Amino acid sequence: MRNTAFLALGFALLVVQSHMFRLIDALHVSIATPSLLLPLVVFMGVHEYSIGRGAALSFILGYLLDVFASAPVGLFTFISVATFVVARIAGVRLAAQTLLTKVALAFVFSLLESIIVVALTAIFGNDPHRARSLALLVPSHALTTALFAPVVFRLAERVHVATVASPVPPDTSGR
Repeated sequence: MRNTAFLALGFALLVVQSHMFRLIDALHVSIATPSLLLPLVVFMGVHEYSIGRGAALSFILGYLLDVFASAPVGLFTFISVATFVVARIAGVRLAAQTLLTKVALAFVFSLLESIIVVALTAIFGNDPHRARSLALLVPSHALTTALFAPVVFRLAERVHVATVASPVPPDTSGR
């Protein structure tokens, strides 16, 4: 149930993110579209999800982002799984409790994600100017992602609480 709920939330966030991209493009504003999926992956990493289940969910969500973003297949898939594993290893579960730490976590992980995208684009891309133009968007992408992170964390927390298995009531029949 929880896996399905997080996949549905991730899909909904990707749809919203794609519409935000179109809106930002239509307004001719030179800011990067925030990654709404990144805070969800970080949320899964800093909570109690097992490595296997979280990596599988991150893999699927990253693949969906590859499809939505028309990115090379595997780019965001790799980055999503790597982000989940790094967040899990960092063990910042207690640190992700306040608004400031949620914003800071999203900012740091967004910087990490953006740097990996720029590096992989520079290494494997055909156009050397693409990596340079992507590098100019790194601070803007990290800032916008950090600004939207509290909303995504709140949505993920609601899904987390709603999908917690309810405890079985004790047997009071006296047998």
